Amino acid sequence: MKMFRVVVNGSEYKVGIEELTDEKTIRPIPARPAPPAKAVQARPEPSPTPKPTPTGESSDKQTTVAAPIPGTVLRVSVGIGDAVTKGQILLVLEAMKMENEIMAPSDGVVQLLHVSPGVSVKTGETLAVLSH
Repeated sequence: MKMFRVVVNGSEYKVGIEELTDEKTIRPIPARPAPPAKAVQARPEPSPTPKPTPTGESSDKQTTVAAPIPGTVLRVSVGIGDAVTKGQILLVLEAMKMENEIMAPSDGVVQLLHVSPGVSVKTGETLAVLSH
């Protein structure tokens, strides 16, 4: 039996692999249970605001940034009150094991953040509101 060290998502496992020479020696080996999943934070309740317009459209000098795809928020790079420029990364959304950078569609100031790390969002769901 050969022993190998395997790293999966930052966790190290020691794995023994046995070469089988005869099909009669094949026997199932029970697997170790997976480590418990990380707890996901509850979605914060958004504060009441006027109905936002779709992504990139302005109304009363506000721009709503909506999720282009469903996914999970990995990181939020800005906070309420932060000044942002067009193209600046607001947050990172993970979808299908891909990290998607959500950028500011225009210059402005972050007025509202409707998400936090660990929150799942649907397509079209409001992520942030910018004012000009």
